[in-house]
Amino acid sequence: LASIDESAAKPEAAPVKEAPAKEAAPTKQPEASGNGQAKSQEAPKTEQASAKPADVKATPVASAIIADKKVDPKTVTPSGFQGKILKDDVLNALANPGRVPGKQAFSRDEKRDKMSNLRKTISRRLVEAKNSTAMLTTFNEVDMSRIMETRTKYKDKFKELHGVNLGFMSFFTKACCFALQEWPSVNAYIDGDEIIYHSYCDISIAVSAPKGLVVPVIRNAESLDMAGIEKKVVELATKARDSKLTLEEMQGGTFTITNGGVFGSLMSTPIINIPQAAILGMHKIQERPVVVNGQIVIKPMMYVALSYDHRIIDGRESVSFLVRVKEFLENPELLLFGKDPVKALLEL
Repeated sequence: LASIDESAAKPEAAPVKEAPAKEAAPTKQPEASGNGQAKSQEAPKTEQASAKPADVKATPVASAIIADKKVDPKTVTPSGFQGKILKDDVLNALANPGRVPGKQAFSRDEKRDKMSNLRKTISRRLVEAKNSTAMLTTFNEVDMSRIMETRTKYKDKFKELHGVNLGFMSFFTKACCFALQEWPSVNAYIDGDEIIYHSYCDISIAVSAPKGLVVPVIRNAESLDMAGIEKKVVELATKARDSKLTLEEMQGGTFTITNGGVFGSLMSTPIINIPQAAILGMHKIQERPVVVNGQIVIKPMMYVALSYDHRIIDGRESVSFLVRVKEFLENPELLLFGKDPVKALLEL
């Protein structure tokens, strides 16, 4: 018994000496638990503040997503009752991170402008053309190789002598003038119960001006040479861009040529410029594979379209006219006399 009492007394003495130095902090449960509780209470407050401010109302699911994705509630547009944030509101904010709350994701603004007199005139005439004519369009394609070779070969000398560039419009105008003389109904128009035929070719050219589409007229184009046509085109186009065209320069015309190719159009159905009976549409030149003598070759091709009033122009006449224009363009030497040079020489 004496030995047991001594062994029990010795262990009690040892902790009394070591506790203040080594085990005081870990063995004081009240202090540790007190500090632990203070820290455990502050941590949830910090998480809640970063996830959802106290003044933000949100459903439990929305709050969970906000906390999980660390979404700033200020970037969320609430749609719930009394401004409560719903689940879909948070998902929308995540899907549109750059969206400002209170503003629509896409503009819905509208602007109302009064139509200009020119635009009202264009609108009225286009609708009238559709409603007052039996309009139909026929198509063909032109191999532009010969014309492009001619331009490349002579354009510098042409500009040096005449002071203007050699463009495509002069070739098309010349070709149309010769074809119109062969098919006069394409160069005519209806006036009441009568058909008016023209011995001359007043060619209207469609020009895109700053205020809208205008169609000035080249008078007696059949009497002009290539340089004369190019000079007139430049003159009228410049006046159109500067809004200096006179009414006289825009009135009349027996046939119209429009070039959608300058804007990249590959094919279109131009609307007749009433009271005229037909309009030719030029388009973009594009290299395409074509079959020539059984061989596939790459050619610079252009689609051409002729819209016409079927009341006075039959299908045979419209197609024949367009085929004739194609022949002139693919054989530029024909534009000298309107026929084969050898036949012209022999007066055949």
